[in-house]
Amino acid sequence: MAVFETQHIVDNLRGAREDWRHAQQRLKEPDGQEFPSVQALTRVTEQLKGVLFPMRLGSPDLRREHEDHYVGYILGQALNALLEQARIELRRSALASRLNMDRDAIERHAQAAIQSFADSLPDMRRTLDLDVVAAYQGDPAAQNVDEVLLCYPGVLAMIHHRIAHALHILDLPLIARIIAELAHGQTGIDIHPGARIDQACFIDHGTGVVIGETAIIGKRVRIYQAVTLGAKRFSKDEKGLLLKGQPRHPIVEDDVVIYAGATILGRVTLGKGCTIGGNVWITDDVAAGVSVTQASLLRSQNAETNGQATT
Repeated sequence: MAVFETQHIVDNLRGAREDWRHAQQRLKEPDGQEFPSVQALTRVTEQLKGVLFPMRLGSPDLRREHEDHYVGYILGQALNALLEQARIELRRSALASRLNMDRDAIERHAQAAIQSFADSLPDMRRTLDLDVVAAYQGDPAAQNVDEVLLCYPGVLAMIHHRIAHALHILDLPLIARIIAELAHGQTGIDIHPGARIDQACFIDHGTGVVIGETAIIGKRVRIYQAVTLGAKRFSKDEKGLLLKGQPRHPIVEDDVVIYAGATILGRVTLGKGCTIGGNVWITDDVAAGVSVTQASLLRSQNAETNGQATT
């Protein structure tokens, strides 16, 4: 085995870290991990998927008669690992915001959050069942619901999103974002954990879909690949810094279909039952039941132009 001269590299890497922390005005790091671990949360997410769907996404050796035992055992492991990551995030958050929270207060907060998350899992499973059925019913190529659950990237993204959103609303936004980005990396579907998505959502094919933080999506919505539900502009404060958390993404009401490549920007509303055609660009509200296509937008633009020319 070759021996390399590495001490100068170690020293220079320490210098680079210290320069970065100084530039970012970082507080003194706590002992141990400063931020939640991507590796730990990857394992937790896989465990939670097995808890939610043990016979499909759990252990390949699992038998039906051992299902409850498996769920209980894996759930205990996942929740304890998630609790440790919650402690890390809450401790870091308290330091960054200079909140006067002692270790006991952080522990109570972390345990309460993870217990609330655990309590939400049965309802989450039922909601995901509706997502799976929506995908099966919405795709004539799907042979059965098991194929959908095992193979469809849109369903995988929704599983991650349901987990991430539950943690996001429990004041664990960084953990939630990590879990969301795991699905983004695997599927190409980018859903911010803050987005509110109602039941029976089907993202078909999915690659390139972007759903922003403040988007609100109703029931039985179908979204195809390369759709963007994004922001039109970003508000700034008096110092020119971006305002965080402002409502800036679309509201999609029940039973809307959005075809491939559509871009919907800003706090606009797509009314119930409307259809958005492929590759259109929308920055205004769309009324309920209306179909918007490139051709209809072109006719509308021509009518406006001709009207202006005759006045």
